[in-house]
Amino acid sequence: MSEENKVRTENTETRAPREGAYAPREGAPAGERGAKPFGKKRFESRRKVCKFCAEHIDHLDYKNIQLVKTFTMESGKILSRRITGTCAKHQRQVTQAVKRDRNLAFLPYSLPKK
Repeated sequence: MSEENKVRTENTETRAPREGAYAPREGAPAGERGAKPFGKKRFESRRKVCKFCAEHIDHLDYKNIQLVKTFTMESGKILSRRITGTCAKHQRQVTQAVKRDRNLAFLPYSLPKK
């Protein structure tokens, strides 16, 4: 080991804890920090549940335009699973229904540009 490395390791081992650092809780394992006194509480989101699974709907019909329309944006894009909360099976059915409705001119492909 070179002299520089020895000096670095010696300095880091003898360094005092920095001012304002959080002290560990009593009985906490070594290396665990205590809770922040004035920290923000983290937002925990609820898990989204598939609307169709909850209502026991097996098949989505393209003729139900109002229901299919709720899964599209105003611009005509299909909303993703992450946003709607549908499961993969029903998201495929939504996509198929939207595409059929577009083809039959029940839904627009896109809105005209202003």
